[in-house]
Amino acid sequence: MSREFDTSHLSVTCPNCGSFERFVNDAVFQQFRAFEESPPAEIDWARLDRTEKLVVSERLVRSTKTLADFDVVKEEATAGEATAGEATAGD
Repeated sequence: MSREFDTSHLSVTCPNCGSFERFVNDAVFQQFRAFEESPPAEIDWARLDRTEKLVVSERLVRSTKTLADFDVVKEEATAGEATAGEATAGD
């Protein structure tokens, strides 16, 4: 079997119940698990959510990117929003 493309994820819908499942490429998942067990020093792994961690893992495995190509940035609060850990008082 040959194909002109490489898949990172497979999506399947069950023909019986209609549930949707997405399966991650095994190499991507192995990279993700390796970082979960031993987080890389080059990036603040703990601040990332699961989806972000999978994206980083996918880019590392399936492209020429390195950890140096990623930055973890703190989201700034916009006017009227509380920043993480800040409580607001009601009127």
